[in-house]
Amino acid sequence: MALTNNKAALAWIDKMAALTKPDQTIWIDGSEAQLDALRKQAVEEGIIKELDPEKLPGCYLHRTDVNDVARVEDRTFICCEKEEDAGPTNHWMAPAEMYKKIDEMCDGAYTGRTMYVIPYSMGPIGSPFAKYGFELTDSIYVVLNMNIMTRIGQAVCDALGDDEGFIKGLHCQLSLDKDGKYIVHFPQDNTIVSLNSNYGGNVLQGKKCFALRIASNLGRAEGWMAEHMLILGIQNPKGEIRYLSAAFPSACGKTNLAMLIPPEGYQKAGWKVWCVGDDIAWLRVGADGRLYAVNPEYGFFGVAPGTSMKSNPNALISTQRDTIFTNVALDTSTNTVWWEGMNKTPPAHAIDWKGNPWTPDMDTKAAHPNSRFTAPAKNCPCLSPEFENPQGVPISAIVFGGRRAKTAPLVYQSRDWNHGVFVGSIMASETTAAAAGAVGVVRRDPMAMLPFCGYHMADYWQHWLDMGKKIAHQPKIFNVNWFRTDDEGHFIWPGFGDNMRVLVWIMKRAFDEIDAVDTAIGYQPKAEDIDLEGLDISRETLQSLLGVDKDLWREEAKGIREYYAKFGDKVPKELLAELDKLENNLK
Repeated sequence: MALTNNKAALAWIDKMAALTKPDQTIWIDGSEAQLDALRKQAVEEGIIKELDPEKLPGCYLHRTDVNDVARVEDRTFICCEKEEDAGPTNHWMAPAEMYKKIDEMCDGAYTGRTMYVIPYSMGPIGSPFAKYGFELTDSIYVVLNMNIMTRIGQAVCDALGDDEGFIKGLHCQLSLDKDGKYIVHFPQDNTIVSLNSNYGGNVLQGKKCFALRIASNLGRAEGWMAEHMLILGIQNPKGEIRYLSAAFPSACGKTNLAMLIPPEGYQKAGWKVWCVGDDIAWLRVGADGRLYAVNPEYGFFGVAPGTSMKSNPNALISTQRDTIFTNVALDTSTNTVWWEGMNKTPPAHAIDWKGNPWTPDMDTKAAHPNSRFTAPAKNCPCLSPEFENPQGVPISAIVFGGRRAKTAPLVYQSRDWNHGVFVGSIMASETTAAAAGAVGVVRRDPMAMLPFCGYHMADYWQHWLDMGKKIAHQPKIFNVNWFRTDDEGHFIWPGFGDNMRVLVWIMKRAFDEIDAVDTAIGYQPKAEDIDLEGLDISRETLQSLLGVDKDLWREEAKGIREYYAKFGDKVPKELLAELDKLENNLK
């Protein structure tokens, strides 16, 4: 029984049903009774395994196909009318050609299967930020994960009403053929299609597909921003909470920062950190001329390996109930989960992520390096009381960061909005041993949006510049680098909770409460203005962390010019002017 009378939605769903030919259609109403029945069915069918109900209440383990364990960027397409609008960083196919391919692949895809219709909201239902969609899927796993990651059910249909501006999503598992995967976005039609995958990043369409690739297009058309950013609030001892959003490429500690626990001295003094979001921010200009952000998601889709009570206790605690673990190891003696980096005592006997017996003396990993947990945000001990605020939270600072061994200093501030956009556009990380290929190669990832921007990257930079003109009270923009190394390759800055020391300086700058030093690349702290109490770091060492090596930056400027050349004459003139300024300052 349909949950809506929305004619456009019903017509599209009927059309997809005629194509995929399901045996039955079930609308997901969001009720606990329905979800519980689906969990039971998934356990009976071997899709998920229930874990120990006392140690991990409401938690389940799922294993994907061994060739379906991560996002597939080479199979991810932006299908807009003109190839140049997708830009050089996206894969493109003409919409008509892609629709033809999809129709052939999806013909009868649900025969003998059930079509689940999931009405879902990105953002609190009824919020001015909220956007609504329907995902059609033949996967109970997707239904159960979407229930954690988004707001689903009847309330979404009620909020949508007759509005035709919903996002259309089709997911077909098909045969999970590793060479036949397609993750496809049609910005003009607000449509997403995922084929031959059942991995979360490809098929939980509310996440990167909708909240970034489609939403970045919507934001450009409607005058707001969809960004790959965490959102956090810093509460000072007076009780004031100030908010920042921050973008980091993968492996740069984004989730750890989103759930940061302040150093002991700070906690005793009354400082607190509140997590509003760990991955995605939608930003709009408020009536007061400030920039406001909401986290459009409802849960965390986190990487399990390395998550521990030491590295990120708040994330680990978030997974203790009502969580779905994917591709982690099963500890057979306790019917709980384990992964590398969780603790130093692996289970004596386990079932690995492929479903094979595993013991610690084997030279294989128990959990897949990209194994995941899907956990409700409300489980997070430091979840912000403003998490459900329909108006969002006011952003006073925007932070960019990357992983650089020598070039970027610990922190610097841009001189103004345009310079800040430049700083975001040149964001980069050096490859580590964990990544395939050579170590130390600079990979540019502008605003950490390289795989997620749904249109031409240079047009996206232009949108940032245009947004700056609309924000009367602009957040100040900063760059951080927790990863400077000494000559032996050891990290100099302790990172983790101690990053709070840098955030406190950032917030003081955002509110004009502290002075800074003007350098060739931007404003930097005076060494005495970063609190080192309780740290085994001297002022001299801090001074070196803040150092700007002009020779290295001249090389950097060369690399930026080469990178910009990829985007031809579309690079905004304001950014080229900032690059000229940088080169001049380095003479």
